[in-house]
Amino acid sequence: MSFLDDNREEVARGARAVIVCPTFRSRGGSADPDARLEEAKGLALAIGLVVVDALLVPIREARAGTLFGDGQIQNIAATCEMEQAELVIVDGALTAIQQRNLEDKLKRKVIDRTGLILEIFGERAATAEGRLQVELAHLDYQAGRLVRSWTHLERQRGGFGFLGGPGETQIEADRRMIRDRMARLRRELEQVRRTRGLHRSRREKAPWPVIALVGYTNAGKSTLFNQLTGAGVMAEDLLFATLDPTMRRIRLPGVDKAILSDTVGFISDLPTQLVAAFRATLEEVTAADVIVHVRDIANPDSLAQKRQVLEVLEELGLVEGEGGTPRVPIVEAWNKWDLLPPDRAGELSEQIAAHPDEVIVPLSALTGQGCEELLTAVAKLLTSGARPHEFVVPVGDGQRLAWLHAHGEVVADEDGGEDDRGPLRRLTVRLEPRELGRFVRL
Repeated sequence: MSFLDDNREEVARGARAVIVCPTFRSRGGSADPDARLEEAKGLALAIGLVVVDALLVPIREARAGTLFGDGQIQNIAATCEMEQAELVIVDGALTAIQQRNLEDKLKRKVIDRTGLILEIFGERAATAEGRLQVELAHLDYQAGRLVRSWTHLERQRGGFGFLGGPGETQIEADRRMIRDRMARLRRELEQVRRTRGLHRSRREKAPWPVIALVGYTNAGKSTLFNQLTGAGVMAEDLLFATLDPTMRRIRLPGVDKAILSDTVGFISDLPTQLVAAFRATLEEVTAADVIVHVRDIANPDSLAQKRQVLEVLEELGLVEGEGGTPRVPIVEAWNKWDLLPPDRAGELSEQIAAHPDEVIVPLSALTGQGCEELLTAVAKLLTSGARPHEFVVPVGDGQRLAWLHAHGEVVADEDGGEDDRGPLRRLTVRLEPRELGRFVRL
């Protein structure tokens, strides 16, 4: 192992970085440039970098060799010198040639948005499945960077540790190794998908509905997951704090048992390699009975983030059309409500009242405010097919009485008189057809 390999983590965690966010004058964009710059800072902080400066650089026409013009590159280089930066992060996509030329001109390591996101994913993936998916994404990205104009390849570029040092792996050997490794990873991931399919089939046989939390990264999904389940999932104010799907059992009003799934956060311009590599993770969302879309309603770019999430859900076939008509019931959880100033909270409350056809629940995952209302809203969607049924049950039959209270919505509970079995209770209970069948078989 080389000296640079030994010190890769130290460099990665403490490197001083300048963020450069290109803004194209000729292109529209849903995200505000300042919000995009803040997001790029968040990505850098998520991997432990020290952001010493962040620049918005307007581009009229992209240069094929460097993306930026000569004057802009000189300005970036001057900022790097002044701030003693070791790393330049370009918040956009760079070709291999652009990356190489920028490194030559700036005399510093340069990574693009895709490389930075892959770096975060490589550090955060905790399960064997997550690591497989991340490695496949890394290799896919790396394969596109092997160009004959390079006499050698930095071994870590495009693989685990973009912020590490150079190795000596040759291009042709890399190509063959990458092809072989990717083929093996795809076979292993296919096995993961089959295993997930088997688990999903078992859940479908058991009458347990699945609720999936989705949302833009750092919207507060994991904090909400922990609040609802009491789990200890990593929940920090970091982008991509959660990468591996986590599932826990919860109880809802009228629903004895349901499965709550926490998923990876979505983000604008998610690398195509990751969209494909994390398909197995996102498949959990496609099996959901209800989707809870967690939004950081205190974020000024919340609406643009919502559009990004809907685009991903559309790719998964869960919404359709320009209006994002859902094929699966969706509840919007407007999180971080406690951070809103009173006038803004009043405006949003009026918006909720003006859309009674949409299920929107304001809440704070941190304090727990609104979480009970969220569970009630989800339970109503899950039991929307329930019908009222009347049962007369002996008071002494505690098991059946408890079952009805746990699995259905008890509308009425009255004295039912008495017969040879003793005192009776007359209950009117809303039950789903499958729950009714289970009760009859008790």
